[in-house]
Amino acid sequence: MIKGEITRISGPIIYAKGLDGCGLYDVVDVGKAKLIGEIIRQNAGNATIQVYEEDTGMHIGEEVVCTQRPLSLKLGPGLVGNIYDGIQRPLRQMFENSGAFLLPGERAEPLDVSKKWDFVALENIKEGCEISKGMVIGTVEETKSITQKIMISPDIRGKKLKAFKGSGSYSIDDVIGVTEFDEEIKLSQYWPVRIPRPYAQKLSVSEPLVTGQRVIDVFFPLSKGGTAAIPGGFGTGKTMTQHAVAKWCDADLIVYIGCGERGNEMTDVLSEFPELIDPRTGRSIMERTILIANTSNMPVAAREVSLYSGITLAEYFRDMGMAVAIMADSTSRWAEALRELSGRMEEMPAEEGFPAYLPTRLASFYERAGRVNTLCGKEGSVSVIGAVSPPGGDFSEPVTQHTKRFIRCFWALDRELANARHYPAIGWIDSYSEYAEEVKDWWELHNPLWYKLRLEALEVLKSEAKLQQIVRLVGPDALPTSQRLVLKIADMIKNGFLQQNAFDDIDKYCSVEKQILILDLIMEFYKRSVELIKNGALLSRIINLPVCDELVRIKMVYKNDEIDKIEEVRIHLDTQLGELERSYSAKKNMMM
Repeated sequence: MIKGEITRISGPIIYAKGLDGCGLYDVVDVGKAKLIGEIIRQNAGNATIQVYEEDTGMHIGEEVVCTQRPLSLKLGPGLVGNIYDGIQRPLRQMFENSGAFLLPGERAEPLDVSKKWDFVALENIKEGCEISKGMVIGTVEETKSITQKIMISPDIRGKKLKAFKGSGSYSIDDVIGVTEFDEEIKLSQYWPVRIPRPYAQKLSVSEPLVTGQRVIDVFFPLSKGGTAAIPGGFGTGKTMTQHAVAKWCDADLIVYIGCGERGNEMTDVLSEFPELIDPRTGRSIMERTILIANTSNMPVAAREVSLYSGITLAEYFRDMGMAVAIMADSTSRWAEALRELSGRMEEMPAEEGFPAYLPTRLASFYERAGRVNTLCGKEGSVSVIGAVSPPGGDFSEPVTQHTKRFIRCFWALDRELANARHYPAIGWIDSYSEYAEEVKDWWELHNPLWYKLRLEALEVLKSEAKLQQIVRLVGPDALPTSQRLVLKIADMIKNGFLQQNAFDDIDKYCSVEKQILILDLIMEFYKRSVELIKNGALLSRIINLPVCDELVRIKMVYKNDEIDKIEEVRIHLDTQLGELERSYSAKKNMMM
């Protein structure tokens, strides 16, 4: 180990000398308390270190010890259902050890080293067999929802198993195999957080991440392996939207990163998630969730590394062939941590004080998303959903603008919708998704109506937005009947389709089939109403039909598996509109 000493202290930034031979991003133990730090600049043995723990009371001259290894995560059975800070310290265990406040220099094993796991080796894995990087050698059932594949680490040089124990009960640190280079194979492995895990081939993102949220799945879909941003001012529902996606999306595993947000939001996650039932498995959602908490009252430097820790965990499970979804809440607080650290290092600031390398750091995070063929021959994906918190809801600020360069799905939260208690408050004017064309083939197989209905409904909403400008000036009565119908249908789409109650047992999750059926009924009502108005029907008679209220209430009255009952609404619609059509058709014939 290389030893140096502290020469200068500037908050979480420490300057030290005598660290010749240390590498960039090597981990160091700083001071008497042995705080965890990382070398972020090296100049002839004079190193700049960012410390990931509270360093109040540290003195110049205290010792710095370099471990000569990069900041790495321990990956293996025991990750799922756990909650960590940004440097993979298990917060639940540390609370049991020392109470509610983290002590400087406190340590705990990220994975339980005493617990025995039932390892089931694959039949073809035997002593003397050929191995390769990323190859699966067996499985461990971690939870009822997650079975981990035990893989050969991608950094192992060996090509053959010199020794192998086979199936049995092992701890994560027990050696179960040895290569011809005497490299040890265990149930766990380490991987540097700043280096992307390798894969065989990158694939196109052609399958949507089904979230059960109608405004997302139908209007602004996100692909598995895609990237999305949720920008919005304070109180517009960024965290709520991420919670809803995390709870109900069809990813195999969720990695939720609370990065710089309030502690009570992570408390909500910890209290709600264990009680929620996964609609796919019927078991607790916590059985497929990993939480990383670096809240606003925790050391700012650890906030910077927490995103890389989260994406590394996601890539590990992706390499097993899983679809993983990451919720990063929020990347703005992460960028603020970059700004503070950059200021401490006296770097030249760029726009609004953010460092000039902000776009590069954002890219290094979002570009690790994707759908790939893994080294073990499976198909896996990492989808990234990052919340952005622009001050005052100003989408022109640097973090939002730079984020838009690296994501392809933009869920812009609207202040007016949030104030009207319309959730999710995703605005249909500023939002967009570049994945709509790529997931079109998937939807053609599952419901061919999706593409046509999506375009038609968006066109109605855009027309309504233009008409609202006129309504504000002269009122709705000045509009012709056809345009007042557009306003009514837009309200039905907003209230009966886009608005979704996360606290309603029926409406909190909407299946794909139910989503399309609701929108199809509303658009059928619209098209037939247009024809009725052309034939002279009064708008008041159309919008006062009982079926109008039925269309708005479908989402909360009928469950996902009650499709037959929803189809009965179509019969009501056909009956009531049919009577009007026959009535006005007869009048038209009499006049002729």
